Amino acid sequence: MCLSIPAKIEKIDGETALCSVGGSTLQAHLELISDEQLKPGDYVLVHTGFAIQKLDEQEALLTLQTFKEYYELTENPEIEI
Repeated sequence: MCLSIPAKIEKIDGETALCSVGGSTLQAHLELISDEQLKPGDYVLVHTGFAIQKLDEQEALLTLQTFKEYYELTENPEIEI
């Protein structure tokens, strides 16, 4: 199983983007989606250091909210899933 996470582009330098997610920053290579028109503020799906898809902001935020809810459920053992 593969896991990727939505990240917001903060800065683009050539084929690399500085992205943020959950208060952390990471670098994402953009070569796999070089045909997309990307700019700071856009969201991309990042997997193993590569941006693999541009995301709609609403979809990205919904996915991040789902991750947050899952984290909260798994951190509170009194809540039954």
